[in-house]
Formats: sequence, C-alpha cells, structure tokens
Amino acid sequence: MSTPTVRSAADGPVGRITIDAPERLGAVDPDMCDAITDALTAFDADPAVRVVALGGTGRGFCSGAPLSAEGAQMGVLEAGERMVRAIVGSSTPVVALVHGVAAGIGVPMALACDYALTADEAPFVLAFSRIGLMPDGGATALVTAAVGRARSMRLALTGEALDGATAAQWGLVAESVPTERFEERAGELLAAFAAGPPLAYAETKAAVNAAALDLDAAFAREDAGQRRLGATEDHREGAAAFVGKRRPTFHGR
Repeated sequence: MSTPTVRSAADGPVGRITIDAPERLGAVDPDMCDAITDALTAFDADPAVRVVALGGTGRGFCSGAPLSAEGAQMGVLEAGERMVRAIVGSSTPVVALVHGVAAGIGVPMALACDYALTADEAPFVLAFSRIGLMPDGGATALVTAAVGRARSMRLALTGEALDGATAAQWGLVAESVPTERFEERAGELLAAFAAGPPLAYAETKAAVNAAALDLDAAFAREDAGQRRLGATEDHREGAAAFVGKRRPTFHGR
C-alpha cells in the first residue's frame, strides 16, 4: 500500500495514511492519489481497522498538484476524483488531520473526510482561479454543502486563504484547535471513533452523504469545465506566473 511519498500502516484500530512530501507541502501527483485510494480501500476491508486518519508531514497537509510539472493539475483530475470517491464511499470513518496548508485538491480531500480537525493557523486555499482553472475534486459540491453558495463563491473566485479557526467558524471543517493542542486532540478523536459503533457509523455516513452531496453531477461539471480551461492561454499564463512567482496577466482566451 505504501509508496515513498504516501505511507500507510495500521496502528491497532487506527489506519494511518500519511502524505510524506514535506519539500512540496504535500503536493500530490496521480500515483500518490491512487496510493491513498488503495490504502483507504484496504483499510475499509479490514474489520480490525475502526477509523482511518489522513494527514501530512512538514508544513503541509496537501497543497494540490505540483505546478512545476507541466499539466500536473490536469493529471491529478481523474485520480483525485477516485480518491475523493473512496473517502466518501468508505464505510469506515475517515478523519482529516489538517495541521498545515490545504490547497487545491487538498481542500476537497479534507472536506470529503467525515471529520476534519485543523490547527487554528492552517490555511485553506481554493487557488484554482489564480492559474486560470476552476475548483475540482468535488470541491464545488463539498465546499458549497459545507458553507453555502455565497462563501463557496467567495473562496473559489478570490482564491483567498482562510485560516483553520475561521474555517471552523464558517462550518467548512468540524473543529479547529491551537497548534500546540493539535496532536493531543487528534489522539482523542481517533480513540473515540475507534471505540464507536462501526455499523452505525457506516449507515450514518451513507445517509448524510446521500442527503448532502451529488458528487457524480459535480464531477461531470468539473471535468468538462476543467478540460476546457486546461487548454486555454489563461491557464498556461497562470501556471507560468505561479512557477515564476509573478502576477499573471489574463486575456480571456
């Protein structure tokens, strides 16, 4: 299940999946997304695993796709969808441990989990518009279901960073705690879920997700829009500007 950049192992009743790419703030490529999907699927099939923890190392949870690679964002599109489907479809509770930056696909990755714990200062950024793209990975459904249309539109169009404390106040995530309390609180949560009723959790997950999310429709819209945008000059300019650390100049073509 593990790769050099995605580690997975069972720790008693806790299945731990760790994005271990600190040098790029946890940015993921398609192989890493697939490794996360495979690990989730394996843990969900193991009755000894009662809760799955998804986290990162260094200063990042997951900062999206590594834009230094040409076309990286589009390459993650399908693999990211499979990963988000696996998180939402898992009968085992999945807890996102967002200690650092969550950006790009990292945002829907965290929100697809059943409980997202974040550190107060951890930023959430839907930065797609900065590179001439739209949110994907189910973000248009997951963010809107969490915070409503107005705030979802604000985050998607402006690309502003939202700190973890504000994200919790808005209802984007379940809970935010001071950084010095993060590991302790994570341990408390995982222990509580591991001791909980697995059958009730599975039925509850399925019912709430069915009521709140239509990921099939969201993925279809995002796929179509993202593929159109990925072929534009604006996206090429936005990606080049991001890598070059300069302000992009968009022309609408």
